[in-house]
Amino acid sequence: MAGYGVAIEKKTLDNEFFRKVLFTGKYAQLVVMCLQPGEEIGNEVHKKVDQFFRIEKGQALFVFAGRKKHLAKNGDAVIVPAGTFHNVINASKTAKLKLYTLYSPANHPDKTVHRTRAAAERAEAKKHHK
Repeated sequence: MAGYGVAIEKKTLDNEFFRKVLFTGKYAQLVVMCLQPGEEIGNEVHKKVDQFFRIEKGQALFVFAGRKKHLAKNGDAVIVPAGTFHNVINASKTAKLKLYTLYSPANHPDKTVHRTRAAAERAEAKKHHK
């Protein structure tokens, strides 16, 4: 693919899936996410992958290394360096959290779609991610 362009705010706000890969390049991957009220991605670490997050709607509680916390809201960006344990939690008990993330390099197979967190966990148990 020569390039990729998208109205990322609209694409993110319209997304209802837990995880949907929009683009995978040689050194980066663009993914939209939707977390249900109170839902979290779960504590994880990417040993060789930096990750950028942008919140488009809602509030996300980022937990780094199990203790340091940062609350991010609409328009905020957060970067998680490779090797950092992290979790992202939808801080709302009533509203969905809409965000997008950039992995560098890619972390999921191209065109991955996980409709729910449970589906994502099943796929990750099979070691589908890079």
